[in-house]
Amino acid sequence: MLKAKDIMTPDVITVTFSMTVEELARVFMKNRISGAPVTDDSGKLKGIVTENDLISKNSRLHIPTILRLFDAYIPLGTSRLELEIKRMAATTVGEICTKEVVTVDDEASVEYIASLMTEKKIHLLPVVKERKLVGIIGKKDLLKGIAGEPSE
Repeated sequence: MLKAKDIMTPDVITVTFSMTVEELARVFMKNRISGAPVTDDSGKLKGIVTENDLISKNSRLHIPTILRLFDAYIPLGTSRLELEIKRMAATTVGEICTKEVVTVDDEASVEYIASLMTEKKIHLLPVVKERKLVGIIGKKDLLKGIAGEPSE
């Protein structure tokens, strides 16, 4: 049975919280990757950032709907508006990355990984061993594993 360690990419390109979004975009383009784990100086996993995070930073601002009830105006969705404004104003990876990262152990089965990626709508899955980042699994890695091809 194939496991995470069999299909993961072991040489992981990581980024830091302090990296600018422009530097991040260059890293993605140069390395032809769609996302990267965010680590601290000691290599501990702190988040994950993807092309979608960069794209949403540059998306249009959604103005919330306003409900008028009697003489009061009630904005609907203001907390989402605040998040959108913060994301659009972001200048560093730390401001746009996802901090609650779903990970798998290096012994996780391919079936479990496929289910997790599908259920959580995850495109990149960091692989950890003893709380340390040891690899990453993308959808291409998963497909190669299912097809019986070796990881890179």
